[in-house]
Amino acid sequence: MSTTLRVTGMTCDGCEDIVETALEMADGVDTATADQEAQEATVEGDASVETLIEKVRLAGYEAEAA
Repeated sequence: MSTTLRVTGMTCDGCEDIVETALEMADGVDTATADQEAQEATVEGDASVETLIEKVRLAGYEAEAA
């Protein structure tokens, strides 16, 4: 299953790495890709949207379901 989140606050490649790492630490996530220009992250796996949003927030960014 693919899930897309709107992620605000990413301003550089390092931010993308932080968001991707945070998302990939969630149970059920196979892969995560963040795009600072689109302000989005796409996740493959079966983690809940709520779990994904919480992981992004704990990393210091805001997120919501796209």
